[in-house]
Amino acid sequence: MKIALMREVSSNISDCEITNITRKPIDYDIAMDQHRNYADTLRDLEYKTHMIKADNLPDSVFIEDTAIVLDEIAVITNPGVASRRAETQAVAEALHIYRDLEYIKPTGTLDGGDVLQLGRTLYVGKSCRSSAVGIALLREIVKPLDYEVISLPVEGCLHLKSAVSLVAENTLLLNPTWVSPDDFSDIEHFITVHPSEPYGANALFLENTTVYSTEFPKTRRKLINEGINMISIDISELAKAEGEITCCSIIFDF
Repeated sequence: MKIALMREVSSNISDCEITNITRKPIDYDIAMDQHRNYADTLRDLEYKTHMIKADNLPDSVFIEDTAIVLDEIAVITNPGVASRRAETQAVAEALHIYRDLEYIKPTGTLDGGDVLQLGRTLYVGKSCRSSAVGIALLREIVKPLDYEVISLPVEGCLHLKSAVSLVAENTLLLNPTWVSPDDFSDIEHFITVHPSEPYGANALFLENTTVYSTEFPKTRRKLINEGINMISIDISELAKAEGEITCCSIIFDF
């Protein structure tokens, strides 16, 4: 069974954390409509959506940051912003249905948006949200399961997956000003974002389909020209809260 763990949009999403973009008014009703369409898109792709209530936590719709789900276990993170740490309890309760749980200790911080899994390798961004200690704690947890953790510096954007994401087997979409292709020696093919769309490197690859934002049409055209099978959805209102396509779900098999 293919699962998409999601969380509702909080009515106080306008109180979200903002780090690298300018704060703009967020229309809650539009954000809700976009989130429903996102969920419907995943259901159309035969994913079962497991939806958690928002509980008045402004950033909680961006559920990706709260956990890393591997085949063997789920790792509950310790988000880098204190206001988001209350999000993890409900996520842990939901994930306990599907996986045994491990936890990043409070001595380190880690956001799931900084973790890019490529096979048995976890590339982890050392960012303003994920600390060296948090990355080391993740390495300690997954090493017995034969995962390698590689730390990469993140500058200019919020998370590693703001700068790079998987769009097809052995194909990464990236912003080369924020991350270097040389950091991913095991990848065969790279596609770079259009220079006018620096935030266009985030995409959700689901087997044979890539879900992508309508906000980046020039990069989308490049992806289509490279033969990437695309579904484009509008998350422009959620993006005002510094959210991206991968942020709104945790995808795994059960």
